[in-house]
Amino acid sequence: MEAYQKLDIRIQKWIYKQGWPDLRAIQKKAVDPILAADRDVLISASTAAGKTEAAFLPACTAISDCREGFGIVYISPLKALINDQYRRLEGLCEQMDLAVTPWHGDAARSRKKRAWREPSGILLITPESLEAMLINHPGWVKEAFASLRYLIIDEFHAFIGSERGHHMLSLLNRLDHLVGRLGDPVPRIALSATLGEIERVPPSLRPNGRRGCEIITDDDGKSTIRVQVKGFLNPIDLKPNDPRQTADQKICDELYRVCRGDSHLVFANSRKRTEAIAADLTDRCEQNGVPNEFFPHHGSLSKELREDLEIRLQQERLPTTAVCTTTLELGIDIGKVNSIVQVAAAPSVSSLRQRLGRSGRRGGAAVLRAMIAEDDLTPESSINDKLRLELVQSLAMIRLLIRDQWFEPADTHDYHLSTLIHQVLAITAQWGGIQAGQLYTLLCREGPFSQVNTDQFKALLGQLGECQCLTQLGTGELVLGVEGERLVNQYTFYAVFQTPEEYRVVNGSRTIGSLPVETMILPEQHIVFAGKRWIVLDVDKEGRVIHVQATKGGKPPTFGGTGPGLHDMIREEMQRIYREGDYRIETSQGSIDFADASAWALFEQGVAFFNEAGLDTNPVIKHNREILVVTWRGDKLVNTLTAALVMNGFRASNYAGVIEIIETTRDSVFECLETLRDDGMPNETVLAEIVPEKLVEKYDELLPESLLTEGYGRRFFDSAAAECWLNQVLAR
Repeated sequence: MEAYQKLDIRIQKWIYKQGWPDLRAIQKKAVDPILAADRDVLISASTAAGKTEAAFLPACTAISDCREGFGIVYISPLKALINDQYRRLEGLCEQMDLAVTPWHGDAARSRKKRAWREPSGILLITPESLEAMLINHPGWVKEAFASLRYLIIDEFHAFIGSERGHHMLSLLNRLDHLVGRLGDPVPRIALSATLGEIERVPPSLRPNGRRGCEIITDDDGKSTIRVQVKGFLNPIDLKPNDPRQTADQKICDELYRVCRGDSHLVFANSRKRTEAIAADLTDRCEQNGVPNEFFPHHGSLSKELREDLEIRLQQERLPTTAVCTTTLELGIDIGKVNSIVQVAAAPSVSSLRQRLGRSGRRGGAAVLRAMIAEDDLTPESSINDKLRLELVQSLAMIRLLIRDQWFEPADTHDYHLSTLIHQVLAITAQWGGIQAGQLYTLLCREGPFSQVNTDQFKALLGQLGECQCLTQLGTGELVLGVEGERLVNQYTFYAVFQTPEEYRVVNGSRTIGSLPVETMILPEQHIVFAGKRWIVLDVDKEGRVIHVQATKGGKPPTFGGTGPGLHDMIREEMQRIYREGDYRIETSQGSIDFADASAWALFEQGVAFFNEAGLDTNPVIKHNREILVVTWRGDKLVNTLTAALVMNGFRASNYAGVIEIIETTRDSVFECLETLRDDGMPNETVLAEIVPEKLVEKYDELLPESLLTEGYGRRFFDSAAAECWLNQVLAR
């Protein structure tokens, strides 16, 4: 029997009304495994390939006779995506006589009340709203979810390896436990457009492995991609009334030229740059007496402003360019856009792939325009500028994406101890009281925190007892303590993520601004802030202050970035490009060039310096007044070597993968690296001990110092990789 005929007859009629000539390949392949309901299913395909229907058509068929309790729970990382899916499912569910309920903080109260009285059909929810349900109404959840047949997780790549992902996995495990399904768990269906090394993903969907997982990919997902990288040179000696333009002004000229009159997404990475570009383009429209087509879109804007822009894009009636951060990277339906513009290097290849998937919908070619600014060179320019690192990083990412179809696999190495604390408190609140052994089984032995051993878990519980988050009764049960009650009763408790802590940056008695602390900060590290270069004198954890002093030197990249940063593969590809002196992509039709003349000229400058500095064979060089170590590896390894050098008395910092050491000699650095090679690198925990500020996630401050240090070490360092690199590059 064909896949189409296995679907409920009402779904077949709905498909006919849509005017579909047939189901797509992934939709056909998904029917049998989802209807079987005896395994998890992972569906990975490009944006707009029909993943949503691949999951919901057979799942709705399976629950067509279910009228009491929710049959399907759909979990999304974004409220906007829930609203979008509600619009897409409304017609199908009306045809099926199935209720569909969007449930989040901004959803209509009338719909939620109706579902509360008579839960049935499909529930669309965020992890945070599901957490609130489990804590505040576990009895209702047990009844309302008793008939649950499927859990559908959208944009799964956005969850994997993150604190929010561990939260979501723990919630699903708790749901299985609450409805008595731990032994026969509810099947999970994960949807994603971006999954690197997909064969390694199933354990991230169900860490305890209680169900097998079928992987479905889109074999027919080949599409035409058009790419252009444009280079922009930024003069650094501009005077007042200078007729020359900055690189940002040139980029806005180009954006106005290529984007006006059609619909585009411009990804500017930061909120500050997003606002600056959108304001500049809006001003140009006003100056030229034409309607404005350029609008910002980021998380700090009101819900109304974001939704108005999303609707304008969906309607496709007016030319519209959204200048955005990551907010439009996920699968909200925004209609067809003519192109994607990436201003500056993308944060990752996965992110670049996801963004590119927003273009070329409904049969057209996907179009990517990358616009990269590089500073003009002076004798004092940094190695980063002389190598044209940002440009070459962008070229390497595009090659990896298009030629190798590679993108970063999820990093599942972290303990996520802050999230574990959150779940200990949440489960204790949900049940009123619980034994320590039950907590460990549910969260670690059967749950997503399997890397945490019993000794670590005992230490964590002991610390929660000391800070009055937990209290142990005479029966042995754990209940919430005074501080635990206070935390759980805050409306912000349901989310495991938070905005990074802002630290004031102080020079002498003058505050010069504030920075979010998201990366490794060490005393004597150099940062750039407010257009100047500073050396970190001290990090005051209690006062949330970074004390700095002005210093000189080549201009490094601006301070910022999150987490461990760039992957090894990207920097290795950059090194390969420098060595080959060619970034083009080889095909059966010849070499494909995708850079303009300006980008090519900048690239040639970078290659010339690479060869002149001997970076092909020499990882340690003298540049200006500094000694530099260039590993061509990812940021975890670079952080590890930097911290090890600091432990050995060197004044070391790193920017964009380059380690800079001041007030030393090349021989001294070489000698230290050889000693580290011969004696072995300090382990990650030892390295983490020298970092003054280790609070990264929401509840890190509740961890015992030993676990905080161990968790930080796992997140930011990789001693084994550093040892391997030392053995490879340093001849004995």
